[in-house]
Amino acid sequence: MRELRRVASQDIAAPALRPTLWKLLLGYLPPDRALWSSELAKKRSQYKHFKDDLLMNPSEIIRRMHNSTSHDIDDAKPHTRALLSRSQITHGDHPLSLGKTSIWNQFFQDTEIIEQIDRDVKRTHPDMHFFSGDSQFAKSNQEAFKNILIIFAKLNPGIRYVQGMNEVLAPLFYVFRNDPDEENAGFAEADTFFCFVELLSGFQDNFCKQLDNSIVGIRSTITRLSQLLKEHDEELWRHLEITTKVNPQFYAFRWITLLLTQEFDFADILHIWDTLLSDPEGPKETLLRVCCAMLILVRRRLLAGDFTSNLKLLQSYPSTNISHLLHVANKLRVQSV
Repeated sequence: MRELRRVASQDIAAPALRPTLWKLLLGYLPPDRALWSSELAKKRSQYKHFKDDLLMNPSEIIRRMHNSTSHDIDDAKPHTRALLSRSQITHGDHPLSLGKTSIWNQFFQDTEIIEQIDRDVKRTHPDMHFFSGDSQFAKSNQEAFKNILIIFAKLNPGIRYVQGMNEVLAPLFYVFRNDPDEENAGFAEADTFFCFVELLSGFQDNFCKQLDNSIVGIRSTITRLSQLLKEHDEELWRHLEITTKVNPQFYAFRWITLLLTQEFDFADILHIWDTLLSDPEGPKETLLRVCCAMLILVRRRLLAGDFTSNLKLLQSYPSTNISHLLHVANKLRVQSV
């Protein structure tokens, strides 16, 4: 694994290896190759159960609950299995019930989140036919996207769904759906779900509003970026934060929470993520070094700029050589050590 991380951090010669590599780096696949088949079968079966249990309309849940306990249904009339008489519907199961334990009440609360997910999924990389358009392929990918985000929201009530998660999900699903192995590509939705959970486990503090002001929340992470810049380029730090008053929250919030997915071309994002995922320290520290390197690479323009021009530059980061950017980021690690 150490050698694998080293190779991945430098560059991947064959993108065809990326799906398997990312699954290994995220801990979804165990290092022992002999266990891959059984582990994948177990996880994919588990995801199918999630879909069956969590993407079901309350009417279907009630019907199944009734069928599982009822032994006196006429087998000669199979259509009667789908219908319940009014007397069989409890108050808590009624669609108009406002009780907190009512599955309908929960369903209507979920509907608002599902509508937000649907809107965000349709806005994901509108310039790429993989994610957007009227083709059956794009619609199938959007449906998989929605399923993953809805299931994640339901299984993680403390976080639910936060806008921007769709952008973090996109590189994972794209890579796994384009796996040259057709069987793996066919299970991209399940594999992406579990890898998404693994990835977010390292960044969940950024999405939890209750932790915004804590020592592990997003504001703390942004402060660490500011400290990193001060450590490596105090002149630039002073110009940005004291002279021109460009608070890092104005630009770094998006960089960090969306893992740079909005700042570069899609192919460059995949290259950056190779490095993020391969760092033995975890992706968060590498992400901060890459963000710091982004500032250093445009330092001349920033030092010559005022509040308005600097903010515009950092909110719309210019095209850059990604290999060089990652090289500069890696030098920051060496200097820190």
